[in-house]
Order: sequence, then structure tokens, then C-alpha cells
Amino acid sequence: MSQAVLSHQEDVDDFDDTVKVLGPWALVWRKFKRHRLAMWSGVVVALIYLVAILGEFLAPVQIHDTSVRNTFQPPQAIHFFVTREDGSREFLLHAKGMKMELDRVALRRTFTVDESKIIPLGFWVRGYEYKFLGLLPSKVHLFGPTNPRDTVYLLGADRLGRDVLSRIILGTRVSMSIGLVGVAVSLVIGVLLGGASGYYGGWIDGLIQRFIEFIRSVPTIPLWMGLAAAIPLDWPPLRTYFVVTIIVSMIGWTTLAREVRGKFLSLRNEDFIIAARLDGLTNWEIIVKHMVPSFSSHIIASLTLAVPLMILAETSLSFLGIGLQPPIVSWGTLLKEAQNIRSIIEAPWLLIAPGTMIVIAVLTLNFLGDGVRDAADPHAH
Repeated sequence: MSQAVLSHQEDVDDFDDTVKVLGPWALVWRKFKRHRLAMWSGVVVALIYLVAILGEFLAPVQIHDTSVRNTFQPPQAIHFFVTREDGSREFLLHAKGMKMELDRVALRRTFTVDESKIIPLGFWVRGYEYKFLGLLPSKVHLFGPTNPRDTVYLLGADRLGRDVLSRIILGTRVSMSIGLVGVAVSLVIGVLLGGASGYYGGWIDGLIQRFIEFIRSVPTIPLWMGLAAAIPLDWPPLRTYFVVTIIVSMIGWTTLAREVRGKFLSLRNEDFIIAARLDGLTNWEIIVKHMVPSFSSHIIASLTLAVPLMILAETSLSFLGIGLQPPIVSWGTLLKEAQNIRSIIEAPWLLIAPGTMIVIAVLTLNFLGDGVRDAADPHAH
């Protein structure tokens, strides 16, 4: 009998060694890893934010450098081999120059490839001076012409001869950061007002809900136009950036506030909340320590899905001319360059290049948000 008990105890010990107790965040991560599309989208989003952080290091040309001769120059292709005079082919990463000809009849410029002009390209090249991460002075760039006096327009040039590629890279910082800042503002307002509405109820709930309904009933574009019109034209770009961020956040927080209110209404009569209240905790401690952490994964999923909406809002405002204005560079201000038919016909890359970046960023952020939401939902399979 004792031998059987000992054998059973050994089996229990072996079983305990193999069992792993996972916390809620570990379970969310395990479910998220099964969502392949969300995983790859997360990688793309991380690369986009890496581009935003290392903007000056990746941009081969200063974004405000103009060239009258290169106005509306089409994108230059990258070539890998050159043909020598003896007919042999040699590996050389390069781009070919462009010849500009003026059609005096149609009054337009035409560009043709200049086969005789070779512009060598390379990695870790020297160019214009900037501050790496805003701290260290440097002239090293990841990719560009090996000769600092040469200029290559890999995604073409705009109406002032500015490099579209460099402007898209630096515009990534503004467009992607405005989504994060806008979501942060929406998080604070949404959790505070939604939490107060759901936790206290009564006249506080009614007042906050009527305020939310009033904001949601106002048409979005006229509201944005009215708020943007109040921005003084002589404000510095940085102040304008933060004001536009707040304007974009004026609508986004209402959805989160409604969701937080619903969660608080369902949680405030739960046993663990009643126990915390009987234990002498204040209302603020109950909300911060027990209620908000209990559905923090849902809040993160909601915020992840809100970031692309913020990016689209900034793009729409800037495209309509009521958001960010030059000299600030964002994807929306770049799209504004392609507002007229003439620009689209002569330089379609002005629409394609920033438009493609917006589509990629919004789709990957949505896929990432869907994956986080499914992983945070305990009832999802």
C-alpha cells in the first residue's frame, strides 16, 4: 500500500514539473503568435517606425533642397551592371543620369535617360550633415550617391525639384507619430471620462453621455475645419503640430469612452470590486488597481485599431489644406502636391509614392490591431 502511495506521489511530482502556469499576458502572446498575418504586420509596423526614428540617416537628400532643372523629374532606376568599352560587363551599383529637354510647342519638360552619365551608388556614404537621433552630428547616410555632389531621385522629384523619397522618409516621422500622440490623448480622456461615467453612474453618467452624443452628432469634416481655422497662421510648426494632434483626438476618444463605460458598468458590482471597497480602498485605487488592469488588454487592442484612424484623419486634414502646412512634411502634405490633374498627368509618382505608404501603414496597423484584439479576447478561438 505504501509502495503504491509512493509511486502515485512520484507521478504527481513528475506531473508538477511539466505543468507551466502562464499569466494573462503570456496567454495573450501565445494566441497572438498563432496569428501569422498579425505577426508579419507587426514586423512591417516596426520597420516603419524604425524609418521614422532614423529619418535623416536614411534620407539621401535634404528635404527642402530645390532644383529648378529637376522639376518633375521622373524616378531613376537602379542598375547593377555596366558595359565596358571592350564589351565586358562589370558589377557596379549605379543610376543613370537624366537629360532635360524643353518642348517649346507643348511648353513642357521631357526627360530622357542619359546612357553616358553613370552615377555610382553605395551604402554608408557621406552626404549632408545632420544630428543622428537628434544628438550626434554625422554626415553618414545608409544609401545614396558615392559622390556627395551627385543627386539621384529614386522616387522622382516634385514641382520644386525636391527629392520625393527623402520627403516620404521624413514625413513618416510626422504621420506615424501623430497617430501615437493622438491615441495617447484619446486614451487619457477616454479612460477618465468613460471610467467616471461607468463607475459613478447617475447624473455624472448622463452628463458625460450627452456630451459624447453631442460631439458624435457634429459632422467630422466641418468640426475639423472650424477647429483648424482657429489656428493662427503665424504659429511655429511644432505648436501647430500639437494642436492638429489634439484636433484629431477630439473625435477618437468618444468610442473608447463608451467601451470603458460599458466595462465599468459590468465590473462595478463584481465580487472582487465589492471586496476591495469593503477593504477600505478609495474609488481611485479601485479604478486604477483593479478595474482598468482587468481589461487593459482590450484597451490596448482598441488603441491599436485607433492608430490608423488617426493617421487617416491627419492625412485628410493636410490634404484638404486645413491640417499641417509647409514647411512641415507629412504624408498628407505630400499628397497635397498631387491635388490637380496636371500634376497627376505629368508626375503620377507624387500620388503613388505617398499613397502607397499610407495604404501599407493603415493595412498593417489594422491587421496588427485585429491580431491583438483576437488574442486579448478570451472567447476567441
